Amino acid sequence: MGSVMSLSCSKRKATSQNEELVSEPRKRRKTCSPDDEDNCRLIPSLPDELSIQILARLPRVCYSSVRLVSRRWNSAVSTTEVYTLRKELGRTEEWLYVLTKGQEDKLLWYALDPVSTKWQRLPPMPVIVYEEESKKSLSGLWNIVSPSIRVVEIVRSLLGRKDVSEQMPFCGCAIGAVDGCLYVLGGLSRSKTVSCVWRFDPIFNSWSEVSSMLASRAYSKTGVLNKKLYVVGGVDRRRGGLSPLQTAEVYDPNTDTWSEVPSMPFSKAQVLPNAFLADLLKPIATGMTCYNGRLCVPQSLYSWPFFVDVGGEVYDPATNLWVEMPSGMGEGWPARQAGTKLSVVVDGELYAFDPSSSMENGKIKVYDQKEDTWKVVIGEVPVYDLTDSESPYLLAGFHGKLHFITRDPNHNVTVLRADVPEIPISSSSSSSSAPVSYSSSEKTNVPNKSDTVIWKVIASKDFGAAELVSCQVIDI
Repeated sequence: MGSVMSLSCSKRKATSQNEELVSEPRKRRKTCSPDDEDNCRLIPSLPDELSIQILARLPRVCYSSVRLVSRRWNSAVSTTEVYTLRKELGRTEEWLYVLTKGQEDKLLWYALDPVSTKWQRLPPMPVIVYEEESKKSLSGLWNIVSPSIRVVEIVRSLLGRKDVSEQMPFCGCAIGAVDGCLYVLGGLSRSKTVSCVWRFDPIFNSWSEVSSMLASRAYSKTGVLNKKLYVVGGVDRRRGGLSPLQTAEVYDPNTDTWSEVPSMPFSKAQVLPNAFLADLLKPIATGMTCYNGRLCVPQSLYSWPFFVDVGGEVYDPATNLWVEMPSGMGEGWPARQAGTKLSVVVDGELYAFDPSSSMENGKIKVYDQKEDTWKVVIGEVPVYDLTDSESPYLLAGFHGKLHFITRDPNHNVTVLRADVPEIPISSSSSSSSAPVSYSSSEKTNVPNKSDTVIWKVIASKDFGAAELVSCQVIDI
């Protein structure tokens, strides 16, 4: 698949920059004379080893300011040495990363430190556009290139991949996080499905391109098992339009390689009564969650805009096989709009959001593995965003708590934490619902009664008209 344009040589640049950052302190030490030794140190009169110990103990939110002190300080907090030490000291921090889509489909990332409640904006994400067909003619380019790009840039793009200052329309990318990095995978770019993968490394605060997926796909589902990133399903652009994919693959960040995983059987789709329904209803993966060391993939049959839930399938990496999902788990998995499933695992428990109860409220359900059923643990979830966005609300798990991301009455993006009462799942009733207390401050002293769920606002930010797309949690 030929490329029309992208950030040229992004991987080589990122690698060379990282190497320079690592080697810079070493070069500076060599050029320092004994009289200037203090000036060459990170902190005057202190050995650099001790200075690194101090930097490793700083909250991560301070590192953006530390980078501005000097080139040496910037280099010090842009190496794996500091973050390895943070892990050894037990000083790692869980941050929430939120992807938004603004005007002209512009994708922007924001990082939230839940402790300081401060937001930081990530560097702009590179956008790559691929042309599936040959580069022999310019005519195909006019169908995918923005009119604002000069003709000379189009001609130059024939020679290979290059930088593009304009933001290219881009959607349908999958989001994942593994080994302390964010990944943006595939998507639709000017009606073409792509296989490219971009990685954001918080240590270097930069994006770089890694090995592309084995297949081009958009709207795929991701999950992490054994420090490897799995990608399943999605759709591909073919002659007849978007076609669902059954294929799956896995990425190893240590070797930067992709490997095939057995395709999902979609066994429920094989038992449709006649050829007409088989042609009309297409099987598609509508979610994926890593639960008990396996990939749980709920599935649906769809004929846009209609979706019919048909259970799901579970992949076990130990046996390298797909098996049918337990009936109660698959058939009861709560669905949101467009048939997709919103779920997260917190402290080993599988939670899912069910918005079907009301336009202004939803429910949180938890899966009871012993009884193979979903049970309500939170009877009311405040939902204020009633727009037609793809993801008006998101779920996340960090600091051992369930979090709900949505917009508040003032249209600010708000992160709410649920203090769920400690009630054994097996003793709860699937028809019961706990009342909700709402707290607008983390410091509010509200009794945590056993029969009450307390929602607390962790952080809030005005993102303008930008829509929520996805979120991930990284612990470094």
